[in-house]
Amino acid sequence: MEISATMVKELREKTGAGIMDCKEALSAAEGSIENAVDYLRKKGLQSADKRSSRATREGVIHSYIHGGGRLGVLVEVNCETDFVARTDDFQELCRDLGMQIAASNPEYVSVEQVPADAIAKERSILEEQARQAGRPENVIAKIVDGRLQKYYQDVCLLEQPFVKETGKTVNDVLRENIARLGENISVARFARFVLGGSG
Repeated sequence: MEISATMVKELREKTGAGIMDCKEALSAAEGSIENAVDYLRKKGLQSADKRSSRATREGVIHSYIHGGGRLGVLVEVNCETDFVARTDDFQELCRDLGMQIAASNPEYVSVEQVPADAIAKERSILEEQARQAGRPENVIAKIVDGRLQKYYQDVCLLEQPFVKETGKTVNDVLRENIARLGENISVARFARFVLGGSG
């Protein structure tokens, strides 16, 4: 199938991908713009996985203030270069992360940061709840594992449903930005402040 310049232009406007990538995607998708978008997203997420091991020493500490100054968030978001840190896309990601933390009040950035004793305590509570509900012993571990995933969604920023698009997790959004911006991006830490409260 002939890939026209108009098709390439349309795909570029939708995705921001380079001309050669758009041509390749359209060829692979036999001219279907929708399939070409999917092709580019998959390719981008695969390259995001490769980038995730690269060091992130640049970035910003972003402040998000909500409710007329009654709630505030500071979040440190890192990337590889100062150039990317200054882009509108990166700044928008930082705003979105600040809003996410303000709205969802996570305790940790990722599952890896949850202390072992906190997990053990939660596991113990969930096991006891399952026993009191009369669940058979041989299925309690499976039930607890499933409920632990829900616990991680509550307390870990990257596991939470993204407030602007709940079909995605915050980690999905982070990976999409890694793919789009071409650099590894990580959330280093955050703090949430509530006026007159403890967070």
